[in-house]
Amino acid sequence: MRQIQHFIGGGEAAGGERKHKIFNPSTGQVQAEVLLGTPDTLNQAVEKAKAAQPGWAATNPQRRARVLFDYKRLVEERMDELAELLSSEHGKVVADARGDVQRGLDVIEFACGIPHVLKGDFTQGAGPGIDVYSMRQPLGIGAGITPFNFPAMIPMWMFGVSIAVGNAMIIKPSERDPSVPMRLAEVMLEAGLPEGILQVVNGDKEMVDAILDHKDIKGVSFVGSSDIAHYVYRRGTENGKRVQAMGGAKNHGIVMPDADLDQVVNDLAGAAFGSAGERCMALPVAVPVGEKTANELREAMIPAIEKLRVGVSTDKDADYGPVVTAEHRTRVENWIAKGVEEGAELVVDGRGFSLQGHEDGFFIGPSLFDRVTAKMESYKEEIFGPVLQLVRAETFEEALALPSTHQYGNGVAIFTRNGHAAREFAARVDTGMVGINVPIPVPVAYHSFGGWKRSAFGDQGQHGMEGVRFWTKLKTVTQRWPDGGADEGNVFVIPTMG
Repeated sequence: MRQIQHFIGGGEAAGGERKHKIFNPSTGQVQAEVLLGTPDTLNQAVEKAKAAQPGWAATNPQRRARVLFDYKRLVEERMDELAELLSSEHGKVVADARGDVQRGLDVIEFACGIPHVLKGDFTQGAGPGIDVYSMRQPLGIGAGITPFNFPAMIPMWMFGVSIAVGNAMIIKPSERDPSVPMRLAEVMLEAGLPEGILQVVNGDKEMVDAILDHKDIKGVSFVGSSDIAHYVYRRGTENGKRVQAMGGAKNHGIVMPDADLDQVVNDLAGAAFGSAGERCMALPVAVPVGEKTANELREAMIPAIEKLRVGVSTDKDADYGPVVTAEHRTRVENWIAKGVEEGAELVVDGRGFSLQGHEDGFFIGPSLFDRVTAKMESYKEEIFGPVLQLVRAETFEEALALPSTHQYGNGVAIFTRNGHAAREFAARVDTGMVGINVPIPVPVAYHSFGGWKRSAFGDQGQHGMEGVRFWTKLKTVTQRWPDGGADEGNVFVIPTMG
């Protein structure tokens, strides 16, 4: 049995006696065990980080960027290895796993330009002989608590920017699929990163609490469910930490009567069912405007869904693979049952799906609901599986209100040819990220990722300039160099520099 430990200092380290099983979702078989660390495990990593971080922060930004340049090259060379490792533990198909790695690398690429974005402001002559300038300095030690659904992308979103600005970083990945974060940390050493700057500690809630309570960890980034995100934000900020905590989502796709239906069906199939729906930016709710649009969309979606191929993660022809665990499969199937109980019309039922030769795998077929209403719990909550719900709206205003009044506010999309409707929708909808004829509006790396309402707790988003601001603290210096003459001003009055 392969055993995964922790990556502390320059290599694997033991710590903790409890273990968590890691499954191959395609077969349902246990393939490895991960050691669940303790507060003592975290202390070891923090001590290594404290020893290494001052020297890394003192390294000029260009040299830090060169390490990231080399890292990007090394990860690209290992793309196939990382994608296959990721697929074996998560279950997403290999092509999708490559996208997982690549979207993380996009942020590494952004971070390679850190010398430019770290430039501060300068004002010469703000007062008589007085100059004012600002600088951004690293927080010190940061931590990232990452989810199971993007084991490459989200760790790189966090540590790429944090390390570039001069912090040491400790990643606590999901115990369901920790191998890729471990491998990413190993590759960083090959790129020339000093030991102790990027470390991985494995664990569960005990490790999360240890991170949130540790006095030497100054910033925490989290991605997971909303209830836990709220908990992380509250406990971390109570301990004086800077916290960004990204939560759940229930993203809507508004389908206007003038939309290109072929495009909409194709986009919905990928956005709702890709990666078995295990994406916080999936599109699990379609809102057709008008009865005619709804009927046409429903009839077009049925054959599109029937064509979807569910397969093992290594199947090159599969559209999506299994979900991550048997427990998660049960959770998704329970939500489907809940939707039926609430009165929604189950048009396509994906429960009980079995793949020949892989009957023990954690597979779920695609499901389609129609006539879902905003009062249903299955609409209000995140299902996080291959389930698409149709919520019919009579008017544009009714469609606009659905995502705006929902508890989650991560992302939303509108499909239309009408520029005025798209512009009005983008300006008024109460969500953090908007797609116009783009089903999954994840911003590029030099913009920032972040939702609103219960989809995000904290003031700043992931990566881009928001990430730079989160992982740094602003220092402003007001300076004057005496020229030998005494200032005759009243020193008991606050200086105005006028």
